[in-house]
Amino acid sequence: MDNKDIGLEPFAAWIEALMRDRGYDIDSPRGGGKSKLAEDAGVHRAAVTRLLHRQSMPDLDTMRGLARALQVPVREVLIRSGKLTADDLPLATEYSSQNEDSRRRMTADEAADALGIPADRRAMFLRIAAQFALEDTDDSAGGRRATG
Repeated sequence: MDNKDIGLEPFAAWIEALMRDRGYDIDSPRGGGKSKLAEDAGVHRAAVTRLLHRQSMPDLDTMRGLARALQVPVREVLIRSGKLTADDLPLATEYSSQNEDSRRRMTADEAADALGIPADRRAMFLRIAAQFALEDTDDSAGGRRATG
């Protein structure tokens, strides 16, 4: 087996385990698991077969489809494939107030700051954000915030 993908063996083994866990029959000759996964993932059966036979690493579109069908985050698929690292795809950080015990929603002003909304577009951003708020209340941190 001559392949250039160093992570192909562990990645394929992980995909196989996920397939079994999700009920795809890949162990019996006519179980139909590969075809069913290919159908659920919207990819060619040959791509699934090549992966399971450790012949080639799937392309990005195939990885997206596999992630969807196997119900795992695309991020995890890309990292486990060795195509990207956890540093390449950092997790989104959750916003929290300075006091971890008193979590609250981010105000529209704070969101504008966090997103780097320029001053000349800030008022428009705040008006649009206010349309999505369930209930507006005055916030002591400055600005309006959604409660709900």
